[in-house]
Amino acid sequence: MWRTLILAAITVSSLAVAGEVSYQFRSVEDPAFPPDDAICAQAPFRVNVKLGASLWSQFARFSDGRVIDDQVFRIGKATACVELTNFLFPPGLSQNFYAVFDLPSGRYTGLGTCTLSSNDVPQAGLVLAGCTLEVLTGPNGVLGGVITSASTFNPARLAGFSTGSVWTLQAYTSAPVPWWPWGGQGFQLHDDRRTDGEIERMRSGGHGH
Repeated sequence: MWRTLILAAITVSSLAVAGEVSYQFRSVEDPAFPPDDAICAQAPFRVNVKLGASLWSQFARFSDGRVIDDQVFRIGKATACVELTNFLFPPGLSQNFYAVFDLPSGRYTGLGTCTLSSNDVPQAGLVLAGCTLEVLTGPNGVLGGVITSASTFNPARLAGFSTGSVWTLQAYTSAPVPWWPWGGQGFQLHDDRRTDGEIERMRSGGHGH
């Protein structure tokens, strides 16, 4: 019974687990990493705002997931290209957004929209938004995916606030992810032909001598 379940689990896992990889990181507008004009020249819309950012890994508290350090290590840089159509930033407005993220795993290009959620939280002039981008290109083997964000924009340059986002990148690859956590080599499985009684005697200390 158990042998059958184990073998079934291995078979299903090896077939069902797709090549999926996920990253979570923070972007911070950073004068040390200005936007790349050549990247924005590739945007399929008229760009009137360009943003350059450094990318950072984060550390979250194990007990509840709360982020306690949002800039642990700098892991890359990004350029974002935006088409702003309304500088009053009304909630509900969606704006075109094109971005390139240079990460240790390679370069990811995303295209989509950012939808504004508010322009007065926690004070007037600060803009909160959520972005959803399709992964157009990625490192070798990436088939596609999605990049989403919780974003803060500070066009009024309010004191105490910065422009930045918390990003989740989920990509799918042509190479399947190994099911075994130690590299996909797997076990060599054997059929234990002992009876349940023989195993119980071993467990209780009786080795048949």
